[in-house]
Amino acid sequence: MSRRISPVLACLVTSTLLTVLTATPAAAASDVDYLALGDSYSSGVGAPGQTGLCLRSPNGYPAQWAARHDPASFRSVACGGAETGDVRTLQVPYLSSSTDLVTVTVGGNDAGFADTVISCTLGSDAYCAGKVAAARAYITGTLPGELDRTYRAIRDRAPNAEVVVLGYPRLFDVSRPGCGIAGMSLAKRRAINAGADDLAAVTADRAQAAGFTFADVRDEFDGHGACGPGPWINGLVVLPPTDSFHPNRSGYTSGYLPALENTLG
Repeated sequence: MSRRISPVLACLVTSTLLTVLTATPAAAASDVDYLALGDSYSSGVGAPGQTGLCLRSPNGYPAQWAARHDPASFRSVACGGAETGDVRTLQVPYLSSSTDLVTVTVGGNDAGFADTVISCTLGSDAYCAGKVAAARAYITGTLPGELDRTYRAIRDRAPNAEVVVLGYPRLFDVSRPGCGIAGMSLAKRRAINAGADDLAAVTADRAQAAGFTFADVRDEFDGHGACGPGPWINGLVVLPPTDSFHPNRSGYTSGYLPALENTLG
């Protein structure tokens, strides 16, 4: 015996079908020429699939965004270890007046990111505090001028582009006192995270002054730092050591990519 479908149920079924039929995984960007600049956090260090001297990975956020949106063109010239001067002299020349979208992370290496973290890993709490203090002094005193020169160079070469400056996460979870065998103390982790907050504040300020958009990733990574229960940032890695204290695949996919997507709308 057949049963009559109620008007309410029929409406629900129709609405569901329309949603399924019209939904798309991501908006196409077929008219966008996209160039990714920056350091290891843009090249994808820490994620699988790194190749070449610059350690670029298809699992970094730029390549993931391009795979999702299918822009007219995409190229990453980001390179592990790059400082602001490297971006200006080696990467900015790839920009042009036809570039529509630029993303960049830069400044961490200028501030001595790698040296500071290694020093804190091996040294005492007091030694770590001194290294972080020196890095924070550079961030607030010297880095603003370097960022200004870098952002100006980007704008000069790509006057029509939308430029998104992405920040860096706080590296460490501080919700627990321990950090595993030979892990950093809570005092060290808090000191390094404070330096990351300084770096975010300075980068956001100079990006805004340049007319660029700043994408702060700290909220996305909150609760997922190294030493936490579900880290999106690698801890100390023996092979390859360059992966140490960089986002893993989850960090780029669930941290950096959503921050960029939310910024671009």
